[in-house]
Amino acid sequence: MAATAAPLTPERILEATEEVLRRHGAAKATVVDVARALGVSHGTVYRHFRTKAELRGAVTRRWLDRTSQSLATIVTGTEPPGEKLRHWLAGLFEAKQHKAGDDPELFATYSVLVDENSDVVDAHIADLTGQLTAIVQEGVTAGEFVSADPALSARAVFDATSRFHDPCYAPHWSRPGIGTAFEAVLELTLRGLRA
Repeated sequence: MAATAAPLTPERILEATEEVLRRHGAAKATVVDVARALGVSHGTVYRHFRTKAELRGAVTRRWLDRTSQSLATIVTGTEPPGEKLRHWLAGLFEAKQHKAGDDPELFATYSVLVDENSDVVDAHIADLTGQLTAIVQEGVTAGEFVSADPALSARAVFDATSRFHDPCYAPHWSRPGIGTAFEAVLELTLRGLRA
């Protein structure tokens, strides 16, 4: 096997795993394929990730965290809460559209991995609803939103907009009129929070 140019890190393994998944798909990708791509033995990969399931969970978490991290900057921004909520929901929709449209094969592969890793998905959803809760709470504190329970309202907003971020709706995201439908739901949501 070829010697590796840089030290083997979990991040390098995850990058290689993503490439292997892109080429082979979730059903055919193996730890041996990942090790081969890195020029190491599969035992070396197992020193960083004890099982194939752990590796698949980590690569799924990494993929989902990209969305969470990009949205976190909106939450900490200085916009008024209503604009922040608008940009956060639009950012979530745009991120999901790009994931589905820019690399459909990888999106399909990750859809399989997401089904295998419900705990990773649950943590991702908790992170997203936590971000929404922070925005709603900020709106309540500023007097822009009315809510007795910001966490409950945030979860309701998340659920109400699921058509625009839940991967099961991905085939709809490129259809004509989806932007108009998104704007209508967004306006209704904002009016509800301001009532």
